[in-house]
Amino acid sequence: MASEVQANNGVNVEALLGAREALTNAPEAAQFKWRAACEWKDGTHSHSSVESFYGLGEDQHRKTTFTFDADHPEVFASQDKGATPVEYVLVGLASCLTAGIAAVAQNRNIQLKSVKATIEGDMDLAGILGIDSDVRNGFSGITVKYNIDADAKREDIEAIVAQSQKRSAVYDIVTNPTNVTVVVN
Repeated sequence: MASEVQANNGVNVEALLGAREALTNAPEAAQFKWRAACEWKDGTHSHSSVESFYGLGEDQHRKTTFTFDADHPEVFASQDKGATPVEYVLVGLASCLTAGIAAVAQNRNIQLKSVKATIEGDMDLAGILGIDSDVRNGFSGITVKYNIDADAKREDIEAIVAQSQKRSAVYDIVTNPTNVTVVVN
């Protein structure tokens, strides 16, 4: 009897399922607080870092501090020293959905060969610039297009993408209202 070949997409599904079970039994440990720090540099340029978060009942520290420079392009009279903040939102959405695709495919024993996403956000700058108060400041729409090569039928790939979308934290953040509190200390 031949053994079935297991997909290897680099996702430890057993650990994820174990974490799910553990957090089901200890829901207070499922409460996380993600953090970032941001410092203005000059003009529209800022520098942010991500180092720690709270989860599993205590502060968690990463092995590496991740840093991000944000700015605006020269066409906005800026110095273009980093991606714009709205581009970081697009990166976050594409990255979260793509990670989900890898995890769901692994769980369903589907071998991925290639996953590539292109993402676009449509925006009318008349809102941000105060030209038209009826135009929102943010995206009017976002389109994510995937090219996925996998050992699966098209409908199975579509189901993987749909499940990733259903469980994506960033998709939820972008598509549903989130309470945001801004405080000056």
